[in-house]
Amino acid sequence: MDQLQRAMDFCIRHQIILGYSIVSLLTAASEPIFSSVVFKCPCDSGNMLYGSTFLLVPAFILFLLGHMVSARMWSLLTGSCPPGTRCSCSPWRTHYCLELGVVTARALVAPITWIAMGLLRANFYECAASGSSLIKDVVCKGKGQECHKLLVKIPCDEKLSKNITAEYISLQAQSQLLGWFLIAIVMTMALIATCISRCNSPVGYLQLKFWRIYSKKEQELFEIKAKEHATRLAEINMNSFFEATDPVQFQTPSNEDWQKISFLYTFNSEEQYYSMIHKYVNTNRGNSIRFGQEDQNPTVLEFVDEASLSESRF
Repeated sequence: MDQLQRAMDFCIRHQIILGYSIVSLLTAASEPIFSSVVFKCPCDSGNMLYGSTFLLVPAFILFLLGHMVSARMWSLLTGSCPPGTRCSCSPWRTHYCLELGVVTARALVAPITWIAMGLLRANFYECAASGSSLIKDVVCKGKGQECHKLLVKIPCDEKLSKNITAEYISLQAQSQLLGWFLIAIVMTMALIATCISRCNSPVGYLQLKFWRIYSKKEQELFEIKAKEHATRLAEINMNSFFEATDPVQFQTPSNEDWQKISFLYTFNSEEQYYSMIHKYVNTNRGNSIRFGQEDQNPTVLEFVDEASLSESRF
């Protein structure tokens, strides 16, 4: 039991990393199946379009799905431009753009995994490159039109690949090199972005850890209380409907209250609030003038919204 508890604690602490790792593994595992079952290079003039489609279109679909299933994205967009108001590019809304940039970066995990795996397996690239006019000009320079005709048949004949590209690096090798370069570049950029984010953190490591715990507990309690409150309100309305009686008075947050706690939270070093609800209850239910003031720092502490949105649950 102790080992099971330790394993569960580890998964909870690293649920975001584990979640994205699972997505990457599932994408990587599905690519060979998709490639072997569905993909079949035509080995004619349509090689370029066919290979590029299989390499890029599934990645684009995964990119769109990454946005569609992101609770963080819908939380940011919902109510951001209500009817009767004008969507402006004020500094306050700039925070939304920055957060949407984070969502977009995370939505790229699966597409990049797909492209990287496709390049490492080389099937898609070999098919597309064999129909590329640029590759034709390089490989078939001074060899006549016959070389052009044979080049498009390379994906269907390994012997042709060895004969035609003998003087150059093979198309499969090119694809694999591009795949490793892509992985190296993405990992380097991710490390740099993480380092910059942590260096710019307005709080220290231990307070950051405390904040993460608070955000998680607040979300757990919010779900419990919201479920109890919604259940009680539904019972009152159903009893009133079926018994034909006036509903019992029941206090519930107003639309304005919901709007206030739905604002994008940003950290202010002069205050010690850990969420919009924390700030709301400590500023006279959001009626204090301090509640509406813009905070000093952008949302560099991304986990604050992550915990409340449970975005790490895939």
